[in-house]
Amino acid sequence: MGSAIGSIARPLSFLAILVCIATPSVARASSDEAILDDNALIQLETRALSAPPREQCFLYAELVHNLTEIAGKQLAAGDSAQASATIRRIDAFAQKIHMSLARDTKRLKNAEMLMHHTTRRLADMLHVAPTEDRPVLQSTLTRLDTVQTELLTQVFVH
Repeated sequence: MGSAIGSIARPLSFLAILVCIATPSVARASSDEAILDDNALIQLETRALSAPPREQCFLYAELVHNLTEIAGKQLAAGDSAQASATIRRIDAFAQKIHMSLARDTKRLKNAEMLMHHTTRRLADMLHVAPTEDRPVLQSTLTRLDTVQTELLTQVFVH
């Protein structure tokens, strides 16, 4: 009987470990990242708005990246309404990245890497987001996927 329980416990333990490894924590930013506070976000947004066209793409990508981390924390804390508002801001900045892409040739690779990370984080959030927030999150993710593809194309062109 002991071996029967052991043979059942091993697959269950393995499954539990697999689930823990495969399911990223939405609330956790990587240890080398610091999430900007509201004041720093406002300063970054102001810098992006007034930056030369060549730098705007990267600065907007930084904004989107930081807002994504904030939205993840908001979702993990159960603040669905605030997370939804943050995701709408992400979508607006993604549109600005798209519009500034043609004028920007500086730090394209860095912007593409940020967008890659950001789209992965949003995809993770999509799995744990409340049902009512998923359509907005999905449309934002679709826009960011498009922007990331355009960024990658520009990286290879330049």
